[in-house]
Amino acid sequence: MILSGGTMHLFNTLSRQVEPFIPAGDSVSVYVCGITPYDTTHLGHGFAYSSYDVLIRYLEFSGYKVTYVQNVTDIDDDMIRKASESGEDWWLLGNRWTDHFIKDNRDINIRPPDFFPRATDVIDEIVSAVDALIKAGAAYESGGNVYFHLDNDPDYGKLSQLSREQMLPIANERGNYPDDPNKRDPLDFVLWQAQAAGEPAWPSPWGAGRPGWHIECSTMSAKYLGKPVDIHGGGADLVYPHHESEIAQAECATGEQPFTRFWMHIAMLRYQGEKMSKSLGNLVMVRDLLYAGWSADAIRLCMAKHHYRKEWNYEESDLIEASNLVERFIQAATAVGGSGEQIETQAAVAEFNDALDDDLDTPRAITALERLADEIIRGGDSMSLDEAQIVIRDRCAILGLRLDKDGPEENVVAGWENHRKRFTN
Repeated sequence: MILSGGTMHLFNTLSRQVEPFIPAGDSVSVYVCGITPYDTTHLGHGFAYSSYDVLIRYLEFSGYKVTYVQNVTDIDDDMIRKASESGEDWWLLGNRWTDHFIKDNRDINIRPPDFFPRATDVIDEIVSAVDALIKAGAAYESGGNVYFHLDNDPDYGKLSQLSREQMLPIANERGNYPDDPNKRDPLDFVLWQAQAAGEPAWPSPWGAGRPGWHIECSTMSAKYLGKPVDIHGGGADLVYPHHESEIAQAECATGEQPFTRFWMHIAMLRYQGEKMSKSLGNLVMVRDLLYAGWSADAIRLCMAKHHYRKEWNYEESDLIEASNLVERFIQAATAVGGSGEQIETQAAVAEFNDALDDDLDTPRAITALERLADEIIRGGDSMSLDEAQIVIRDRCAILGLRLDKDGPEENVVAGWENHRKRFTN
């Protein structure tokens, strides 16, 4: 499908359709669920965050002002478990791995978010949000815990389109405790969790405890972006229960809809026949690829050659192909032209823009740049290359590529370093 007219179209998980994207206000608000920093980051994370990076770069290139929030889930069951297993303080553990994540993103030239809050930055707001849900009749306190009661939300399931029977095994794999005696329903999820022995805790009207996973993100989203959010994203594995539950919390507290206008989800990256994940241990690390000598551009282009909604299986041959293509782009961008006529760029520009307007079709956008690069190389010193080389550089920059420039962009380094101070002091 080729779209025209300059309007971007994105697939909305909520409607299961590609829809015209027009911001609700003067700027585009984007919230992306970030890492839980209890272990290293891998290429699957790189694929997700580089995909959003291309989205944001293209929106800004198109003239939109973007406010981008990405969170750090610095307190949850996984953080506490990992800290206990390693004997490391949970706070220091989170800081260490967040610092690692920041360096990886910086070094492959991923634009930093404008706001990069920890969940623990918004405890007061979370307590207020939970209290509002109780007062709205959507939640209840039991045994020092507070739960969201699914029976009070007839729309629960509208994002994932799963039945209650389908939800239960998935929820159980992702931290749900169906036999919790304090629950009214096995699928009711925790908004506030009472303190267990030795765990970090904060005061609340229901006793000392900590926030549940889902309430963290809906609260941070509302605090930093307001409602509705234009685009809310994350990996495809977050559709249920995380994003489904975010919608329920945000919309049931006030009755205002929608909480988010577009839900955008990144497909899973596979390796050795399985989803790349920490639990399976089949990981390819961004840092290891850089240490092995692969350029940041090769890593970025390798990922961008796959559409963000399509699962793909990582092979080293992908990197080899991407590295060769980077060299062609560099050759085209640095070629010395002649005094002949300008290479025609209108078709390449139109195809590139149409591709990204068509649900961020980066593979097709790259193909358009390949054709233009080949024309530049063939043109050699007989044609004027200036205009075509500007197009190559500007469009490669939208894909996060630096070509013959050393290191990441200055604003990328400065932005990440500014965030990094909070996790290293």
